Amino acid sequence: MTRTAGSPARSTPRTQRVERRTQEERSAAMRSRLLDATVDCLVKYGYAGTTTTRVAQRAGVTRGALVHHFQSKSELLGESVRHLAFKQGQEILSELIALDRDSDADFISRCLDALWRMHQGSMFIATMELWIAARTDPELSAQMDQFEFIVMQQFSTLGQSVSQTDQELRVIRNITLTAMDAVRGILVNSMTAPQEVRDQRWARAKAMLLNIVESPTVGAPLDSALRTMDTGKLSISD
Repeated sequence: MTRTAGSPARSTPRTQRVERRTQEERSAAMRSRLLDATVDCLVKYGYAGTTTTRVAQRAGVTRGALVHHFQSKSELLGESVRHLAFKQGQEILSELIALDRDSDADFISRCLDALWRMHQGSMFIATMELWIAARTDPELSAQMDQFEFIVMQQFSTLGQSVSQTDQELRVIRNITLTAMDAVRGILVNSMTAPQEVRDQRWARAKAMLLNIVESPTVGAPLDSALRTMDTGKLSISD
């Protein structure tokens, strides 16, 4: 059938698929923009001061546009939890891949320092705001449990990528969790302290962690895992 002059062109299924993908990409970009704005508001205003109006203003969109993607503050913050967890996972992978293995001892030291750096800045502050609020908010508490699960799952994936035996995996998991507990404890206890003081406390804690790593029960399996580590095989799942 010949199309007459001036008549509108019909959308083919292929054209519709392209348009739909474009709309999905735009929607995903807007959601990411709103979630980043939420993190910024948590850092600047705290949990109580993070409102949907402020988030919309921070993102440079109308409140109606925000509500189109997130029906309530609870839904917005719940998705922000997952957003933070995934971004932290991405940073973990990026830091590990960027490290050069000159020697195993130096590599472990630099891995610990990378973990320390990953907990600096806005992401950790935003997470802290959510943790504190979750103490008296059962719904948010469940969401923060999910945050921890996602982060631990990312570490588990990395551990499985570099370990050859169950013993190596247990050692990597335990030293990572111990290091994370030390990092978080220092940052919580030093929230209002100067960065210089935080760094000094971390240097002391890292020295103790390295002593643990050098013990036979930890050092041998960890050394074996690091010798066979291939950073090209590391991956982070969404």
